Amino acid sequence: MTASLPRQATSPDEPQRPPEDPRHRFRRRALTLLIIVLLIGVPAGYLVISADQSRNSGKDKEKKYSATGLTAGWPSRVQRRLYQVPIPGKSTDVAYYETNNWKTSRLYVQFGTTQAGLDQFLKGVGTSRSALKKDHLTISDRNQNVVGWEFTGVGPWWGLVHKQKDPAPTQDIVVNGSETDHPMVYIVSRTIP
Repeated sequence: MTASLPRQATSPDEPQRPPEDPRHRFRRRALTLLIIVLLIGVPAGYLVISADQSRNSGKDKEKKYSATGLTAGWPSRVQRRLYQVPIPGKSTDVAYYETNNWKTSRLYVQFGTTQAGLDQFLKGVGTSRSALKKDHLTISDRNQNVVGWEFTGVGPWWGLVHKQKDPAPTQDIVVNGSETDHPMVYIVSRTIP
């Protein structure tokens, strides 16, 4: 004889529930599944779309600059210190490219800045605005071709060569002043290792 567990007594006041209708159970489970999908699926879908847009934005910038050899973004602090290129804070459209060989190393940098930022940059290089000469394109055609720069657009264009004794770098600087409040600076800083 097997022992059975005692059954729980039901209260006489408690009505007995009829068994659940299979259609009702199906609807309840479907609704629960829908809620779970919405709670998990919608945020996950949003994250996937957001990540894809962010990745595509970076790829667009990368394509834009890789066609010219430039890399979007700031050169490292070591590069900026070695080549003495003090890019002002809050600069825009910053891109760079570095070349090295046994004879000469070069850092190509472009950035947009303000008039105050331009003065700060020139002072950091060790020169001033008075050294800029109008229509003096100091970056050679060869160096322009390396990164795809063309100094043929609307100007005025200003330039200077900041020569220093080796091993300090020599810098060829060109400034496009077509946007008065937002000059664009191009620099090729070369050093002999």
